[in-house]
Amino acid sequence: MNAIRFALPFAAAIAAAPGFAADDPLLAEARGVASAIPPKLLTVLQEEIQKGGAEGAIGVCREKAPAMAKAASEQTGWAIRRVSLKNRNPKAVPDAWEEAVLKDFDKRVATGEKPTSLEKGEVVTLDGKKVYRYMKALPTQDLCLQCHGTPDRISPAVQAKLKDLYPNDKAVGYAPAEIRGAITLKKPI
Repeated sequence: MNAIRFALPFAAAIAAAPGFAADDPLLAEARGVASAIPPKLLTVLQEEIQKGGAEGAIGVCREKAPAMAKAASEQTGWAIRRVSLKNRNPKAVPDAWEEAVLKDFDKRVATGEKPTSLEKGEVVTLDGKKVYRYMKALPTQDLCLQCHGTPDRISPAVQAKLKDLYPNDKAVGYAPAEIRGAITLKKPI
């Protein structure tokens, strides 16, 4: 049910996003790919939390989310991953383009834009080749705050497991609806 509550505002925000050509087929394709993954991840997270609490769900973001992104990449032809300015996973460090987009998302939120509406898609040249890049902000939901919230929201068991698995963790201290990071896609054109 929560996955549906997430997916509907996500889809509506994408449809209303300013500055995008409605007839851009790469943008439409990227949006479709990006919008398919978060609801699936939330469903798996909810199931794991119900089974073993938040500490049991850490493995979902650690192992299952990258596996889901890899499978979606293989299925769609898009390179897909999650990135954050405050990463937990050392593989989630943004490249220069992604970092600039994430910082722009933060500025836009500070001026009143809703995090669910934030996206960017454009053609760039990467290593001499044209590539379509797309990012969609991933705002925190209440569910996320069990592992990414302020210390008073994170149980001692979760804190201990995070410290063990991620000694250099930067991905805490979030409040609801803050930008946790983004899903990022790229595809040669």
